[in-house]
Amino acid sequence: MRLLIDILQGAGLAGAAGIRPFLPALVAGAFARGDLLIDFDGTKFSFLEQPGWLLTLVLAVAVVGFLERRGVAERPLEASLAGIGIGLGALLFAGTLDDRFDIWWPGLVGGGLCAALAGAATRSLLARTRARLDPTAGAALVLAALAILVAPISVVALGFFAFLLRGGRRREGERYAGLRILK
Repeated sequence: MRLLIDILQGAGLAGAAGIRPFLPALVAGAFARGDLLIDFDGTKFSFLEQPGWLLTLVLAVAVVGFLERRGVAERPLEASLAGIGIGLGALLFAGTLDDRFDIWWPGLVGGGLCAALAGAATRSLLARTRARLDPTAGAALVLAALAILVAPISVVALGFFAFLLRGGRRREGERYAGLRILK
């Protein structure tokens, strides 16, 4: 049962990292630093809760916020954040598994896949709604905290990401998806 909870926790953290990479890693590190339902001490991933790493994440959040406000080329920034999200998702999932189990490497694969799914789904959603809202930062924070506190919520989140991705791809084929005629 503990393995299942750790898998769900890792999947949720990885999914959150796929949305916004640095904030979920910061939340997980803060929870782990306080040994609140997650702990990376004594693992190969103990750096995930070290003060230097957490400070680096805070600086990365600030730099990304600055770049987004300055209007730095969106596509390259999004692609970079997607790659970083996949990497951090893999590390968070593997670190979650390594806390209690000897075999952690499947977390690298699973975390990368969960982050890629979440990232693709939210990019698809944001492409359709960017002018109206950008809920990704809040969603990533909430999902990361819920994945730690209530790990089974991760199944719902990953299912939602799959639903979003499927819906977005279906709408891409429509000629004027979302266009309303105003009279």
